[in-house]
Amino acid sequence: MTLSSALLDHAVDQLATLPGIGRRTAMRLALELLRREPQEVARFTEAIRRMRDELRRCSRCCNISDEEQCAICRDPRRDAGLICVVEDIRDVIAIEATRQFNGLYHVLGGVISPMEGIGPDELNAAELFDRVRQESIAPNEARVKEVVLALGGTLEGDTTAFYLNRRLNEMGVLVTTIARGISVGSNLDQADEATLGRSIVDRKPYEQLMKR
Repeated sequence: MTLSSALLDHAVDQLATLPGIGRRTAMRLALELLRREPQEVARFTEAIRRMRDELRRCSRCCNISDEEQCAICRDPRRDAGLICVVEDIRDVIAIEATRQFNGLYHVLGGVISPMEGIGPDELNAAELFDRVRQESIAPNEARVKEVVLALGGTLEGDTTAFYLNRRLNEMGVLVTTIARGISVGSNLDQADEATLGRSIVDRKPYEQLMKR
């Protein structure tokens, strides 16, 4: 498709690089932005620029944050002794939507995948172990008592859970995993809120699951 404007064509090309956005949808978005007032478009582009330039990684849980620590880690109402380990920030969003978890999180930033050359060193696993080690000697109310492995039901997720359980057991921490309401081969963010919420509430000790 040949457009009458190289500028419009370039904008469509860039929008079409977003996941789930085909060229036809990108064209509709570009024309919508062109229709809007310059001030609206300026606010839109400024919001994206600030998100890209100013978002940082939480120094405690590796989640995205506007400050040194994210809003979840700073919330005094959360149970600091309960850490939920997830693959990425989409899983944090999915679990938070269930309103069934009141602990803190740790974002791994991926899962172990030998086929893709991703090992434990490429994840935020070392930060998790350091965090558990340090917070296990904190005052009792902040001491880590349980780590929930909330990883997808994929081979890579199971491999990662097995590795984390082995390392965390050496630290004497209770390790649990979400109930298998999540379909095998699927990720957490693909589950509906009710199913994911039940999986969190009905979590079981990891070792108990492995004995089945």
